[in-house]
Amino acid sequence: MTKTPNVPKLDLDALKRKLDERFSDGFSKLSDIPDPSLLLNAPKAAKRIADAIRNRERITLVGDYDVDGVTATSLTVLFFRELGYPLDVIIPNRFVDGYGVSPSVLERVEADLVFTVDNGINAFGAAEVCKERDIDLIITDHHTPSDTLPDVYTIVDPKLADDTYPFKEICGAQVAWLVLVLVKKELDVKINMGQYLPLLAMAIVADVMPLVGINRAIVQHGLKQMMTSTLPAFTIIREFLNKSSLAAEDIGFQIAPRINSAGRLEDASIALKFLTADTPEKAFKQFELLNQLNDLRKAIEADVTEEAIAQVKEGDDVLVVAGEDWNEGVVGIVASRLVRRFGRPAIVLSITEGRAKGSARSIGNVSIYELIKSQEELLEGFGGHMMAAGLAMPMDHVVKFKEAINAIASKIDPEQFIPQEELIGELTPSTINTNLLNLLDAYEPFGEANPRPRFLAIDAYVESVNYMGKERDHSRIGIQLEGGIEKHDLIAFKQRYKMSTNRRLSCSYTISKNEWNGKVSIQMMLDRLYDEN
Repeated sequence: MTKTPNVPKLDLDALKRKLDERFSDGFSKLSDIPDPSLLLNAPKAAKRIADAIRNRERITLVGDYDVDGVTATSLTVLFFRELGYPLDVIIPNRFVDGYGVSPSVLERVEADLVFTVDNGINAFGAAEVCKERDIDLIITDHHTPSDTLPDVYTIVDPKLADDTYPFKEICGAQVAWLVLVLVKKELDVKINMGQYLPLLAMAIVADVMPLVGINRAIVQHGLKQMMTSTLPAFTIIREFLNKSSLAAEDIGFQIAPRINSAGRLEDASIALKFLTADTPEKAFKQFELLNQLNDLRKAIEADVTEEAIAQVKEGDDVLVVAGEDWNEGVVGIVASRLVRRFGRPAIVLSITEGRAKGSARSIGNVSIYELIKSQEELLEGFGGHMMAAGLAMPMDHVVKFKEAINAIASKIDPEQFIPQEELIGELTPSTINTNLLNLLDAYEPFGEANPRPRFLAIDAYVESVNYMGKERDHSRIGIQLEGGIEKHDLIAFKQRYKMSTNRRLSCSYTISKNEWNGKVSIQMMLDRLYDEN
C-alpha cells in the first residue's frame, strides 16, 4: 500500500467542471469524421479495389488475429458479401504463419490483388514476393512505419510521414472502413456504411485508441447500435451481457478477451466466423468455442504471469522477462499485468527453438516503440505504436537487449513513467446517488484518454467483508464513507482481501452501474488501498 494522496473534495458541479476540461473543444459528432479522401493514398487504393471488382479479378484479403484485425476483416467480408463479390480471406495463424502478410502466407494465395487490414506496414518480404508474382499489394494499416517502406502498389496508414489526415489516432478497422467508404463511392452502390459502427466501436476500444474526438463519437454510436443490430453476433452478445445499455468496459473486459482468445490460443477464424455468422445459431456455436478458449486462456495466463513476476528485477526501468515455450498468445496480457503491478513498461518474450518472440506494453508517456526501435540491430523484426508493440530476436540477444534498452530508458524523465489516470478528487458522501450515475453517463464512453474518473475515499468505516464468485476470489467490502450514513459495496475482482470489520480504510475507486434483474444500483470498484492515516 502507498501513502494517501491529497485531492480536492468534489460535489456534482465541481466534478462536471473537471470532466468538461477533457472536452474543451466540445464533443465530436459522426459528421465530424474527416473526408476519407484526405487519408493519404486512400483514393488510389479504393480505385484499384473497385477496378478489380469491375474487371472480375481475384482478390485476397489478409487480416490480423487480434480484435482490431478480426473486426477489420469482418466488416470487409460483410461489405463484399453485400456487393455479392467473392473475396478470399486469410487471417494468419499466430503459431504457424507469424504476424501479418508474409511470404509464407502468400504461398497460399492465387490472386491479382492482395490487400491487408491492420497489418503490413513492415511487410518487406511480402512486397518482394508480390512484385515477383505480378500481384498488386495494397497495405492498409495504422501502425508506426519504419524509416523505409515496402515497395507495393500503395500504402494507406495515417502514421505515414506525408499523411495529413486530421485525426491520426485511428485503428486498423477504421482505416479499412474509410477505404471501403471510397470503394462504395467508386462503385456507386447503395450500402449503409453506418451499419459497421458496432464493429468499429469494438476495434477502437480493444485496440486502446483514445476515446476523444471522432473515436468517442464512433464508440458512443456503435455501442447504441449494438443494442439493435440485426447482425447475429450482436444478438448473442446482447444475450450474454444481459444489460439495458452497453459501456466501453463491457467490450474491453467481456467481449474483446473472448474475440482475442481465438487468435491467442488456436485460430482467429473462430472469431471471424462468429462476427460474420449469418444466423444466431451459427454465431452461438462459435461464441461457445470462444468462451471455452477464454477460460483456457485465463488458466495459461495465470501460470505465465506467476513465472514472469518471479523474474522481475524491480530496479529496472523496463521489465524484460523471457520463458521457454511460454504461450505466445498470452504474453501481451502478461506484459499488461506486469505494467499494472510494477508501474514500468514490460516486455514479455516466449523462447522457442532459439528464438525469442513477444509483446511489449508501456505506461505514462513512455514510447515502447521508440525504445525497441533503438535496439533495432539486435532484432529480427518489430512493430507497433507508443503503448504496445511486438518483437522478435535470437535468444542469444535477450540479455544484451535487456541491458541496452534499460540504459536508454534510464535517461528518460521519471515523470514520463507516471500513469495518466490520476485521481480526480474525493466525492462528498451525499454526491453518490443516481444523479452521479447520470452525470457520468454523459461522458461515456470511458477509456484511453478519457479514463473513468477515479475517486478517493479517506477513513471509510468497514462494516462487512464477504467473498463472491465460484472460487470465492472476489471481495465485497461494505463501507460507510466518512461523514456519510449510507452503506456502499466496494468490489474487488480477483482480490481476496482479509481484513477485520470495525476498522477504517482509505482507497481509490471508480463508480460503476450495477444491473441485476432489472434493478440498477451504484457500486464502487476498488482501485487501490492506501496506508491508513
